[in-house]
Amino acid sequence: MQAVVLEEFQEPLEVQEVDRPELEPHGVVAKVEGCGVCRSDWHCWQGDWDWFGYRPDPPHILGHEPTGTVIEVGDEVENVEEGQEIAIPFNFACGKCSLCRNGRENICENHIGLGFMNEAPGAFAEEVHIPNGDINAVPLPDGIDAETAAGCGCRFMTSYHGMAHQGDVGNGEDVVIHGCGGIGLSAIHIANALGANVIGVDLMDQKLTRAEDLGAVATVNAAEVDDPAKEVRDITDGGADVSVDALGIETTCRNAVDSLGKGGRHVQIGLTTSDEQGEIPLPTDEFVAKEIEFVGSLGLQPSRYSEMLDMIDTGKLDPTALVEDTIDIHQVPDELEAMTEFNTVGIPICNDFSS
Repeated sequence: MQAVVLEEFQEPLEVQEVDRPELEPHGVVAKVEGCGVCRSDWHCWQGDWDWFGYRPDPPHILGHEPTGTVIEVGDEVENVEEGQEIAIPFNFACGKCSLCRNGRENICENHIGLGFMNEAPGAFAEEVHIPNGDINAVPLPDGIDAETAAGCGCRFMTSYHGMAHQGDVGNGEDVVIHGCGGIGLSAIHIANALGANVIGVDLMDQKLTRAEDLGAVATVNAAEVDDPAKEVRDITDGGADVSVDALGIETTCRNAVDSLGKGGRHVQIGLTTSDEQGEIPLPTDEFVAKEIEFVGSLGLQPSRYSEMLDMIDTGKLDPTALVEDTIDIHQVPDELEAMTEFNTVGIPICNDFSS
């Protein structure tokens, strides 16, 4: 089968012929119907994130935002059948540890990152293997097909968890999203659907226009003002209730925190680059004096996918509104290259793997 293979960090990616995935007794194999092209794939290609174990040994298949159709089922799998269309979380869980048993599968003690770790070759491929299929293969409701669900991969489902659970936004709260890439635009769309008043902050007018299309009530071009955090505080008459850093660089993280008012909540979704290596200085005393909360957000528990899928099924959320373009597998390397200069808007989807 064809797949996008990382042969060497930061060197051109290649589409190669590789072996089909081998079915494990606890797993399922899915034909990939669509896979989002995400900046996290770019980070993996660059060799970032070894400081928390997301650096596979080349050669390795990239891709972590798939939906698919089940074509093989292991003998130990009880609740998944051939022919089912499924959503596939990137945060594979074991289903047995204490965190999984308590509804926190996204931070499973035995977490395996699809496309980011040796144990889970990625989904820029015709087929992908899903370990522990009973927990990690999420059947789609009848009203949502795999093509529609292709837009609710890592960026969308991570933003859902960040907004609905970790940020607990709604009730007319002011929510500011710093960084309007795929995660940021997803967070804007979801926070708006949850009842928040959303402000988007970015350097590119094109992304800010998309933010408005997806429900932002105001936007700030950080390239055109001296202090984007102050602009947000002025818009919100004292500071936002919730802030999000959707990019993961020191500037956006600090601006997001500085956008908050007293008692505000910050949600960190963006992961850092090799420049920060996971460490960003923050105003600790401000956290104390203003009683600011700082929480992280990783993926989405498979057991809570139904919440997000129900909102999609009823039309409250529309992941297809985030889809910028559909491409074939041979265009994936160029799409990732464009992310070096942040030259993508929304979510590109690879939905042709055999051309």
